[in-house]
Formats: sequence, C-alpha cells, structure tokens
Amino acid sequence: MSTDFLARLPSPLIVADRDPKSVVIRALLEEIIRDGAPAGTALPSERVLAAHLGVARMTVRHALDELVEANLIERNVGIGTLVAHPKLDLQVQLTSYSEEMQRRGMVPDAKVLSFGEIPASQFIAQELHVPEGHPVVRFKRQLLADSEPMSVDENYIRADLVPGFATGEPPKKLYQELSERFGLIMEWGEDAIEATSADKTNAALLKVDVGAPLLKIQRHAYVKRRMVDFSVSYYRADRYKIWVPLQRPGRGRSAH
Repeated sequence: MSTDFLARLPSPLIVADRDPKSVVIRALLEEIIRDGAPAGTALPSERVLAAHLGVARMTVRHALDELVEANLIERNVGIGTLVAHPKLDLQVQLTSYSEEMQRRGMVPDAKVLSFGEIPASQFIAQELHVPEGHPVVRFKRQLLADSEPMSVDENYIRADLVPGFATGEPPKKLYQELSERFGLIMEWGEDAIEATSADKTNAALLKVDVGAPLLKIQRHAYVKRRMVDFSVSYYRADRYKIWVPLQRPGRGRSAH
C-alpha cells in the first residue's frame, strides 16, 4: 500500500523559501494518514520518499521523527514504518470493558482463560482482607477489541459473597452478573497504576514482544465499605494512554 502514499505526494516537492521542507512533508503525510489510511499500512522507505520528493533523506527522516512523536506512525525493525494504531484513552472508572469498547464503536470480545474457586494465596488474601486459604473465585480473561488483544484481566472475588458463582458458566459481563445475581453493585474503587514489561505468558496473549512495555493496574472494588473484588490487569502500552481528570479540592468543575 506504499504506492497509495506516493500517488498523493508531489514529485518533486516545491515549497516556498520560508517553509521548512520537513514541516511540509510531515503535513502532507499526516493528511494522508488522518484521511483514513488503515493502521498497519506501510509507508514508503526514507530512500523512496526522498527520491520521489527530490529532497535529502535527512529531511524525510526529520518529518517521520515528528510523526512518530505524534503517535501517528511507528517504526518496526525488520518490518518498516507503519501507520500506528490509535491509542485509546484509558479512563479510570468503574465501567465494564464491553460498555467502554462499545462506546468507542469497537466490537468487544473475551476469551476465558480460567474460571473457578481456589484458596486465596497469601498475596490475594492480603489484598482482599481475608484469611489465607479463604475461598475466592478466580476469573482470568484475554480481552479483545475488533479481534485484537487489548489486555489480560484477572479478578479475584470473595466466594462467600457469591455462593454457587463458580459452578456455572463464566459470565459475559462480570460486574453486571454480580449486580443482577448477587446484588453487588460496585460503588467505588482504588487503582494502583504502574509501568511493567511483558513476560512470556502476557507477551503471547497480547501479541507483543517479551519485554514490551505494559500498563499494570491493580484495582480494589468496593460495595459500601466492603471489598468484594481485587483485580490485576495488563494493558498494551502501544494501544492505551492514561486519561485522568483533575480539579482543585473543594471546587466544582469549571465550565471550561
């Protein structure tokens, strides 16, 4: 699909003396990308672009560097330069994954990796504030959007609050099932967000290289003052960015 770019680029490039050529090239390429070039589309090489436009390769490189900084393209060793997947803003809120993806116009899906009752390890017991060995329901999924893996989520729910939950089929919408079947409506939560890297298991599930950057989110979700759910999620850092609204304490939200 590189020829589509060349067909829309002038040859040679003619610009006014006051306009830096790299800025003009960046604007031309950005227009093609934003005009609907699909994610994963290959751009022509620096050499091909330079020859087509009649400019130095360094000039093309500067333009491409700016597009990388803007998250519009990505360089992949051995593959070339591709139109980047747009990053989704990861808004930290207690909504279901399905609702969030549907809001973005994407088709959500999930593959269940594990669902059943297990005794809480020391770590899980500490996070859920229960004794070690206390029965918990473990629910691990690979979450997808438009058939692309987006995250790996693992939830731990106190089994005494959801009797019989693990004996049935895995829920398609976890929080909806907890609400409708057990009356557990998640009212508030606390998230701890950190950067991490993909181990072999998560790399395979998320289709990224081992060591690729990930966003790790640990969540404690509450019904009133009782913790019900502890989860650990790993998000592809190349597909997400964190979006957090801020306001000064004690002040209402500004109209701006």
